[in-house]
Amino acid sequence: MQYSLVVGGELVPGARSLDVVNPATGDVFATCACADAEQVNAAIAAAGSAFSAWAASPASERSRMLEALADRIAAEAEELARLLVSEQGKPFGDAMGEIMASAAMLRYFAGFQLEDEVVCDDETARIVIHRAPLGVVAIITPWNSPVLMLANKIAPALRAGNTVVCKPAASTPLTTLAIGAMCAEIFPAGVVNVVTDANDLGDRLTANPAIAKISFTGSTATGCKVMANAAQRITPLTLELGGNDAAIVLDDADIEAVAPQILGAAMRNAGQVCLATKRAYVPEDLYDAMCDKLAELAGEIVVGNGLEQGVSMGPIQNRTQYEKVLGFLDIAKEDGRVIAGGEAIDGPGNFIAPTVVRDIASDSRLVTEEQFGPILPVISYSDIEDVIAQVNGSPYGLGGSIWCGDVSRGLAVAARIETGIVWVNKYMDLRFDVPIGGVKSSGVGVEMGREGILSYTRRTVINSQPASAA
Repeated sequence: MQYSLVVGGELVPGARSLDVVNPATGDVFATCACADAEQVNAAIAAAGSAFSAWAASPASERSRMLEALADRIAAEAEELARLLVSEQGKPFGDAMGEIMASAAMLRYFAGFQLEDEVVCDDETARIVIHRAPLGVVAIITPWNSPVLMLANKIAPALRAGNTVVCKPAASTPLTTLAIGAMCAEIFPAGVVNVVTDANDLGDRLTANPAIAKISFTGSTATGCKVMANAAQRITPLTLELGGNDAAIVLDDADIEAVAPQILGAAMRNAGQVCLATKRAYVPEDLYDAMCDKLAELAGEIVVGNGLEQGVSMGPIQNRTQYEKVLGFLDIAKEDGRVIAGGEAIDGPGNFIAPTVVRDIASDSRLVTEEQFGPILPVISYSDIEDVIAQVNGSPYGLGGSIWCGDVSRGLAVAARIETGIVWVNKYMDLRFDVPIGGVKSSGVGVEMGREGILSYTRRTVINSQPASAA
């Protein structure tokens, strides 16, 4: 299969090529088109040319095309899921879940009613908040969930009447290019454009004066560079960045019920989830029992190629991140006691055993930094006030969870945690109609829900004098 750029409704060969590595084998399994600066500029120009007509098109037509894309993705879900496993590494079942969730995301925003809001309508004034699309939106997606992150950006952007230029991560371009080819058949020319790079053209996209909004999901370090480019022209942006989410276990929690959920939240996608649990705080009276249970459960996880039956955790997606996680394993051995995993798995691919670390201080880098890998440090505590202070002392503020018997106690603690979202006795419950976004170094703005789609619009307050009062 050819994996081409999508520029102005056409499938375009790249100015160069990009090898794509299967992280489960370490081998190059596909080659795709890779853009140069001129092609990025051409994609932006194509999106700009298409904007006026797309923005003026009936909302029902935009919705119909989003539904058509959802139908196409669902119809080819198995093929897309296999491709996603090959380039990203996650187990096939998880990949299918991502593909189908992406189709559902498109359907949700296709059905969204974006209407004017009447603030006042009386004898003194009629005041209406009108929403209009912004223009060309630059969409930059990460390598951990490339399809879902694409869907939750293009769906609200297109529904609101914007055109888009999408750039996937250099190590996971294929599923995005495949969906881009579908878009070229469904949407008018220039409405959806897809370009790839070798991690060298992001500035060309985010600093272009024709870009009306930037939506980026990725690391905090890269997010800072994106924000600096946006600042040059006060370009609106949404940033969903890194996190160091804490699981706080209260002293009335049921270990047998809670441990599987905490470990699942930490090891999902081999820990490569921004909202994954990356540290757990456990009362000293429950500490030994919790650590024993987490270690037992970690040993039951089946690690391997995501296309093999029975595998529940795949590899680290790329070699750079793999080396970083190996460094965190060294820290785990120096600063704590490894009770499960702790080693890379012999053989080809970027596999690391699910790792649980106990007896570790709260100021260890394994606790204070984002690992983005299958490592869970477990910290003992005796004072909940100290835990809240430690959690809130992090520069990150994306998500977190509270685990307890008495829900009212959990809610009281949750209200004091400085993050964008806190779950109580659940985790990763993400609804399309609920906004999600971080605070502090975890991001700016929100995605999903009404707030998410409104971020792709320009607000105009229309304040008129009633005819009777003239």
